[in-house]
Amino acid sequence: MNPEKAVGRLAEFAVGCGEGAVPDGVPDRILDILGLALAAQDDPAVRAVLASVRRWGGTPEATVIGVGDRLPAPAAALVNGVMAHALDFDDTHLPSVLHPSASIVPAALAAAEATGADGPSLVRAVAVGIEICNRLGMAAYDRELRNSVFFERGLHATSICGTIGGAAAAGLLYGLDAAGIGHAMGIAASMGAGLLEANRTGGTVKKTHCGWAAHAGVSAAVFAADGLTGPPTVLEGRFGFFAAYTSGVFDAHALLGGLGERWELSRTVYKPYPTNHFTHPGIDCALALRAAGLRAADVASIELGVAAPVLRTIAEPAADKARPQTAYHGKFSGPYTVATALLGGGGLGVGSADFRDLDEAVLALAARVRCVADERATELFPNAFAAVLRVRTLDGRLLEHRVDASRGSESHPLTSADLDLKFRLNAAGLTPARAAEIASATRDQRPASHLLPLTC
Repeated sequence: MNPEKAVGRLAEFAVGCGEGAVPDGVPDRILDILGLALAAQDDPAVRAVLASVRRWGGTPEATVIGVGDRLPAPAAALVNGVMAHALDFDDTHLPSVLHPSASIVPAALAAAEATGADGPSLVRAVAVGIEICNRLGMAAYDRELRNSVFFERGLHATSICGTIGGAAAAGLLYGLDAAGIGHAMGIAASMGAGLLEANRTGGTVKKTHCGWAAHAGVSAAVFAADGLTGPPTVLEGRFGFFAAYTSGVFDAHALLGGLGERWELSRTVYKPYPTNHFTHPGIDCALALRAAGLRAADVASIELGVAAPVLRTIAEPAADKARPQTAYHGKFSGPYTVATALLGGGGLGVGSADFRDLDEAVLALAARVRCVADERATELFPNAFAAVLRVRTLDGRLLEHRVDASRGSESHPLTSADLDLKFRLNAAGLTPARAAEIASATRDQRPASHLLPLTC
C-alpha cells in the first residue's frame, strides 16, 4: 500500500466518520476514564501538575474532572490526562501495547467542552482519535520481534501516538475540515514524547505522559485552527515520524488498510487491575491459587514464568523489582503484584487501595518470587499476556496454575457488571446516586459540558 501523504488520508477518514459509523461501546471508554480520573484525585503527580497549571492561568474553557477548576482547554486536557493514566488502570490495545483512551478521551472532553460540541460528536471524535492512535502503534509493530519498535527503543508509544490521535479528535471538535485536521496531526507529530525508564527503576514522570499527549493534541488542533500548518508527508517523509522513531520502517497496510471498515479500536481491552498490564496474568494465577486454598503463610518459594520480552519491564533490575521503592513502582513489579494478589486484594481482585503504600508483608513475600521466561507465554506474546505460577510450599508440595490470556483480554473480556463495578469503585468519593447519574449521562451521550460538572 502506498503511504504517500498518509496524514491526509487519515484526516479524510476522520471527517468521513458520520453518525453510526463508529463501533459500539465508545461511551464506556469515556466512562472508564472519568472513573480513573476520579480515583486519582489525591495522587501526588496529579497534585503537582495541577499546582503548576493553576499558576499558568488563562481563559476558562474546560473543566478539571472532580476538581472543578476551569482552565484553558489544553491545560484541562493535561491535568485530566495525568489523572487518567496515574493509576495504570487505563485500557490497552493489543498487540501494540498502547493505552489510547487516557490520551484521547481527555483531549476530546476538553475540546468538546470548549467548543460546545454535542455528545454524539464527542463519541465520534473519541473513536477516531483512538483508531488513529492504535493504527500508528500497529504500523510500528515488528512481527518478527513480536514487539513494538517504540518499546524496543525505550519510547512510550502511548504518548507519542496519542498526541497525534488526540490532535485528530480535537480537530474534529474544533470543526476543522480534512485539510485542517491533517495540519493538526502534522503539527502534533512534532510534539509527542515519552521515555519508559521509569517503568524499570522508578520516578513518577510516566504518569504525565498521557496528559502531555492530550495537552499537545489539543494545542495542535488550536494552532491549526489559527493558521499554523504541518508537513503533508509528516508520517512517511524522509525526516518524518517513522524516520525519526523507527528508522523509516513501518507497515503501511496496518496504518491505512481498511480505514472505517476494520477498527483497531475494537481490539482495545479494559484492565481489571491497576497495574502494568504485563503483571496481569501473574495476578490471575495468584488469585486462582489463593481461591484454591493457598495461604501466603505456606509459601516457601514462587516461580513466575512470563513472556521473555516482558521481563525487562516487570522483573529487571531484579533487586528493584523484588523490593520496589514506592507503591507506584510496585505496580510494575511481577514479584510485588503476585504477592499482593496472594495476600488479598480489593476491587476486581487487586485494587487501587493495595498500592497506596508499600506493605511489609507483601515485600517479604515478594522476596520469595523469582521471575523466569516461559516458552509458552513467549510464544503467545503479545497477542495475549500469559503466565505460569509455580509455588513450592513449606510442606514440600508443588502447586501450579497457568493462564494463556489474562482477564480482560479479548478471550476473557470484562463483563458489563465488571465495568460497572470498576467505575463505582473508582468513583467511591461520590455519592452512589451521583455516580449512577454520571454513568447514565455518559452512556446517553450527553455533551461534555453536562458530564464534567457532574464529577465535581
